[in-house]
Amino acid sequence: MQPTSQRGQDFYARTQAFITQEIEPIEANFWQQCHKLNQSDDWTQWQWPEAYQELRDKARKAGLWNMFLPDDELGAGLSVTDYAPIAELTGRSLIAPHIFNCNAPDSGNMELLWRYGTEAQKARWLTPLIEGKTRSVFCMTEPEVASSDATNMQATAIVDGEEIVLNGRKWWSSGLGDPAVDLLIFMAYTPDESKGRHQQHSMVLVPNDAEGVTIERMLQVFGDYDAPHGHGEVSFDNVRVPIANVIGGPGMGFEIAQGRLGPGRIHHCMRCIGAAEKALEMAIDRGMSRTAFGKPILQLGGNLERIAEARIKIDQARLLTLYAAQKMDEQGTKAALTEISAIKVVAPTVLQEVVDMAMQLHGGMGVCQDTMLPGFYAQARALRLADGPDEVHKTMIAKLELKKRGFGRKKPPSSS
Repeated sequence: MQPTSQRGQDFYARTQAFITQEIEPIEANFWQQCHKLNQSDDWTQWQWPEAYQELRDKARKAGLWNMFLPDDELGAGLSVTDYAPIAELTGRSLIAPHIFNCNAPDSGNMELLWRYGTEAQKARWLTPLIEGKTRSVFCMTEPEVASSDATNMQATAIVDGEEIVLNGRKWWSSGLGDPAVDLLIFMAYTPDESKGRHQQHSMVLVPNDAEGVTIERMLQVFGDYDAPHGHGEVSFDNVRVPIANVIGGPGMGFEIAQGRLGPGRIHHCMRCIGAAEKALEMAIDRGMSRTAFGKPILQLGGNLERIAEARIKIDQARLLTLYAAQKMDEQGTKAALTEISAIKVVAPTVLQEVVDMAMQLHGGMGVCQDTMLPGFYAQARALRLADGPDEVHKTMIAKLELKKRGFGRKKPPSSS
């Protein structure tokens, strides 16, 4: 499904051609090189293959750069609805989002700075990210608490005069292994008795080489480090940065986080749908090219029915995600909360199911490094936890449905 605007269709066609001509022919070899270069668990030695920067340079020269950003000068100036099908195209590849400078967490961090950053913050941090000269990390999840409830945060950001002092430990900080990272966005508890429960947290811009910042280790996902992107654990020990590094001001963290996560969830979900489409194509090609018991294996054991079910699920997920994108564009993120939570549950689950089916049809090949299927599976399973686990989103949907029927939480009577 293509974008509706002429501008969106142009970007879609050019992105599709770039992926077909420049990325798909080299992707298998690219990841083989990547694994050879990054066999060490010493993340300080990780690096991208030469083709990585070459492809990024080509994409930028072609104007296929920062397409997620709805800004005519810094990005493509596309609506969320127009960018969504382009995100689906990039999801068919494990490297394409990086090549177009549209990958998480950088895309969310750039949009955060674009929407909420001061001019000084944009000049110092956003411009290098927009230009692809640096990378960034979002530090939110913590190892010692149930991070599905973000108010559980133990990390602190305490204002001390013209500085803010940071303490705590974060993990699953995605992208921390990238050699170009120089910015960490640290979300932490800033206690203020005069404010409500959701005005107690702050987002702070932290140079990754600030005194007191220590990258403790990289975490494996299903036994793989996902190098050189990586997912790390990082500690903050009395890290002091200027108060000017706080985004939006102390206590604004939750409000900003909601603005960051809305479009980002559309991007994640559409990339999942693109990956599911690719996995379905791989399943069909494999199933029709191999025979067993005198028939193509696709015609054995109910496999044709599984293909049909995959098609139905993918199309349902796509339509629901595009509906969420359209509602976000027309009415804002708050009005689309039900749809955003729904797609966050649906899209990764559909990808996981379709990839699992494709793996089964590939046999042993489906679980080894010779295809993208293991990478797609890890992506799907991790996304059922990232940006809020399935259960949290389902609870959100249920509460919103109850509220429609008049059973929402009532405000306590005023004491005055």
